[in-house]
Amino acid sequence: MEDRILRKLFLGFIQIHILHHALEHPIYGVWMLDELKEHGYDISAGTLYPILHNMEADGLLLKEDRNVDGKIRKYYTATEKGEVILDQARDKAYELFKEIKD
Repeated sequence: MEDRILRKLFLGFIQIHILHHALEHPIYGVWMLDELKEHGYDISAGTLYPILHNMEADGLLLKEDRNVDGKIRKYYTATEKGEVILDQARDKAYELFKEIKD
């Protein structure tokens, strides 16, 4: 049960993390999985790809198919809406951090 609760809580953090990197440069799934693992998030591709698709459907990410070594790789960049949402999330996260840091 605790894993389920933490998973739901961390989902928002993961989405903020995705937006942050997608604003810096185009990202793709495997790269994002590795990046998230560096920060302690152990999620599978079966969890990440639906998150990316939902964020695209919500207008936060824009997908571009690129041919890489003969295979199609999906790259995601943050949209203007994604940037606005990320700015708001940063503000809220900072306020929360100040409140709970001690």
